[in-house]
Amino acid sequence: MTETQNLLLFRKWDTSKVEIKDPGLKNVISLKKEIIPMSFGRSALKRFNKAEVNIVERLVNKILHFGKKYAKNTGRMGGKKNHAINTVRAALEIISLKTGKNPVEVLIRAVENSAPNEDTTRIVYGGTVYHVSVDVAPLRRVDLALRFIAEGVRDASFSNPKAIEENLAEQLILAASNDMSAPSVKKKNELERIAMASR
Repeated sequence: MTETQNLLLFRKWDTSKVEIKDPGLKNVISLKKEIIPMSFGRSALKRFNKAEVNIVERLVNKILHFGKKYAKNTGRMGGKKNHAINTVRAALEIISLKTGKNPVEVLIRAVENSAPNEDTTRIVYGGTVYHVSVDVAPLRRVDLALRFIAEGVRDASFSNPKAIEENLAEQLILAASNDMSAPSVKKKNELERIAMASR
């Protein structure tokens, strides 16, 4: 039992002391103790089970995209998960060096600040289409936040000499401080602004 208590992420960072401040996301962000965040898709076929997957692994999965600029949302993945894990690990190292904080905490703050509360949906009523504002489910909020972060990093590092690790670290730090220049925070605000207009 004492062995499992000392499981540190990448043998460096303790996730047990990280606190989730957003009450809506408490049940859907998992900080399960793991050395290497890899579940081998055990939760893939169980409904809502991705809430049990470590948040770092979910970020890794979002970054797995194969990265062609013209084919962004094809749903294809690169499959090189080890490579993606090493990218995230290097980014966490950079965050730790730059901020002096626990990088997992910075990631949690970034997710909280990038998760939209409102979205729009289409309702067809008698042949006319209305866009109606709806609240976003907690699990989808985390999904969208991670997607916004991953897409922002992908766009920033495409044909750019700066390493993807540095871009990821930079964007997580910006999003964690709720900076308006962070692409993920920008996308969240835009989504909420559109939703507010269609209330």
